[in-house]
Amino acid sequence: MYAVVGCRSCGTYWLVSDPDGQDSAICPRCGTRHPTARLKRFYESDDRAAAAQARATLLADKRGHSEAFEDAGTVAELERELDGFEGAVDDREYLEDSGLDADAVAAAGADDGGGSRSRDEVVRDAIREGNTTEEAVVAYATDHGVPAEAARDILDRLARRGEATESRGEYRLL
Repeated sequence: MYAVVGCRSCGTYWLVSDPDGQDSAICPRCGTRHPTARLKRFYESDDRAAAAQARATLLADKRGHSEAFEDAGTVAELERELDGFEGAVDDREYLEDSGLDADAVAAAGADDGGGSRSRDEVVRDAIREGNTTEEAVVAYATDHGVPAEAARDILDRLARRGEATESRGEYRLL
């Protein structure tokens, strides 16, 4: 069983499945918790699609778009129309029509496997891997695309924030 219910606080409509089987429902728009027994039920059906269509009709009426909504047809009708539509473009075709090599784009996305690291992460990784002196951290960072001055600034910032400690020229993460 599905019911189209309305929120007394913000006026939105939403679907509640099995309204008799639960004590309360939370409005997805404003977050107000309502006892399901006190919610006004605008429509009830065993068919979820029918309840969703009823909710859509209520929303169109509420906003003054009933005529346009009726002209559009049901969600089920629109989906049937789209099934036979062959005008869609897949990703590969889109990239190639844009002048890009789809294989090169796919390879670029797969190169580092876990996404790129921020400068801060590179400096932290340098320390974690045993590069404890400023020179070693800066060398590691520059090898991984971080400018030397930026690496020094990050080291200084980590020490000032108490996220790293510097003793006798060696850094350690806390």
